[in-house]
Amino acid sequence: MLEDLTTAAFSPTSWPTAYPKGYAVVDVETTGLARDDRIISAAVYRLDARGEVEDHWYTMVNPERDPGPVWIHGLTSEALEGAPLFQDIAEEFTARLAGRVLVAHNAVFDWQMIAREYARAEREAPVRQRLCTIALSKELGLPLPNHKLESLAAHFGVVQRRAHHALDDARVLAEAFRPSLKAAAANGVRLPLHECRPLTEWSDRPAAPRIGQQAGYGGSRPGSWRPSRKRPACPYPNPGRYEPGGRLKQGMRVAFSGDTSVERELLEDRATEAGLHVASSLSRLTSLLVTNDPDSGTSKVVKARQFGTPVVDEAAFGQLLADVEPASEE
Repeated sequence: MLEDLTTAAFSPTSWPTAYPKGYAVVDVETTGLARDDRIISAAVYRLDARGEVEDHWYTMVNPERDPGPVWIHGLTSEALEGAPLFQDIAEEFTARLAGRVLVAHNAVFDWQMIAREYARAEREAPVRQRLCTIALSKELGLPLPNHKLESLAAHFGVVQRRAHHALDDARVLAEAFRPSLKAAAANGVRLPLHECRPLTEWSDRPAAPRIGQQAGYGGSRPGSWRPSRKRPACPYPNPGRYEPGGRLKQGMRVAFSGDTSVERELLEDRATEAGLHVASSLSRLTSLLVTNDPDSGTSKVVKARQFGTPVVDEAAFGQLLADVEPASEE
């Protein structure tokens, strides 16, 4: 059991040496949730190794398009007209993020939005690791009714003044993250850190219709934001299961689950180009499941356990893609 999170456990005399040396607590507001949506405001609170606030920064960003759900974030086209473009603030943003772990609530969303903006600007995001405060609250076993930021804030007595305003959301998250970090340190909790690999490939698609078609904005299910794409049928027969320690073979059925550092569609495209069959679901015929969180309760992970489907993480899969065995000639 963790110690009471309202006690002096917040001030451990010793600090885990493996913990990061600094954090950048981030919130971005966007025109929507899809891969072609844009950042319209961003805020960063920089924290030192023990979670003490060093400084904070906020900017609006001109998305060069309709701002989307104004009724949520409050930023109109008129308000954003004179704001800098992302490429104009990229250097300052980089200085705020460099050398730190990116901390966000539903971090995969903020990270992917940031990574895409950097890729559009033909720059590389300086983030190498991220930490999701939802995952940290689970590690700590916090008794929250749900995983909304407002619930995490209420648990630690943090008052939220302007929900969906990047600066206030970042402040609230920083104030809730500080006691969470100290409780984790006091109880020897492993921080749920994930690797971030900056996007090096990008191609914009035509923007989807905006206002009136933003159903689902504010959800927290990465993966549900991408439109489905019809892929060409794999030309090779399924050779069966992947054997751990061996090579992938053309025709193998590969499924993906959960958060990936590389843009999911790029990862799927690479698998298809290597001659693999990208499966949208998992069955007894699936050769391999790729996931960075094998302990999650997603339906694919649960089925993989039931069927005995081999599981590898994204990094291992990337190595396997470099040496895919050709399909057998009949």
